[in-house]
Amino acid sequence: QVHLTESGGGSVQAGGSLRLSCEISMATYSSYCMGWLRQTPGKGRETIATIDFSGATNYDDSVKGRFTMSKDNAKHILYLQMNSLKPEDTAMYFCAADASGGTGGHCYGYNYWGQGTQVTVSS
Repeated sequence: QVHLTESGGGSVQAGGSLRLSCEISMATYSSYCMGWLRQTPGKGRETIATIDFSGATNYDDSVKGRFTMSKDNAKHILYLQMNSLKPEDTAMYFCAADASGGTGGHCYGYNYWGQGTQVTVSS
């Protein structure tokens, strides 16, 4: 059974920072493509950052230059460092795992999901 558990969400003022973590209970985690996604009411779930099995990353334009995704394979933790937060970053944030491993920094589809952590940015 694979479990993804996000943490680190909270409330912050615009311009502030948060670091999200995703703990992964999966021995072969390093071979997966991992993604951070977010969802707001009335909007679909959007992918904002991905890291494939090789470590290549890809970011949505809305977060490029502000968010950094990384992973600690030894600790089985995925991170999302979020700087210069904006009110439009307010969302539920999820981590997800793609067993295919992805390529070019992109994941193809997700087999496993966490339950999410809420991020609220006030102006």
